[in-house]
Amino acid sequence: MVKSSAVRLDSIFHALADPTRRQILRGLASYEKTVGEIARPHKMSLAAVSKHLKVLESAELIARERRGSFQIVRLKAQSLKPAEEWIAFYSRYWNQQFDKLENYLEGEGK
Repeated sequence: MVKSSAVRLDSIFHALADPTRRQILRGLASYEKTVGEIARPHKMSLAAVSKHLKVLESAELIARERRGSFQIVRLKAQSLKPAEEWIAFYSRYWNQQFDKLENYLEGEGK
């Protein structure tokens, strides 16, 4: 299914809005994990972790696959690109604003 860029960006930011989901993504940055390994540091049930994983999967930030009796979860870091681009736009904007402020303040000192 192809999502529009606005819907895709909304689903990414929704997924990132929760601190537990951000911690899950950070944990997956080093290597893929089983659902049990993901749940362990959060001290939550597998059902609760599964709900978080569904949100992350819906945002296409993770991929799951079954290996034997285990469900393996891996990060799809490239899927964060739309959010990175959106943030980069505003980063450039604020840098320009700070540059203007710096130039103004330097002019005041003369």
